[in-house]
Amino acid sequence: MAPRRRPRGTLMDPVPMGYVVERPSKEKFDGIAVKAGISSAVLFEMVVDHLELTDQGIPVWMPEQNRDGELPINSA
Repeated sequence: MAPRRRPRGTLMDPVPMGYVVERPSKEKFDGIAVKAGISSAVLFEMVVDHLELTDQGIPVWMPEQNRDGELPINSA
């Protein structure tokens, strides 16, 4: 059975992804998509949509970025 894809014509601004990654990472990602019954492109969009981010806009599992120069905000 072919992976489930988004309905034809529903992309508003499609762009190709030109990233070069290690083969095992791509194969793992593609395998997850197959097991989920969706295409790798749909899985990528779902991962991005559901990725939990910090107040700095980075994934919660990444180290915090340098905050030098930021002004403190009182949470009164």
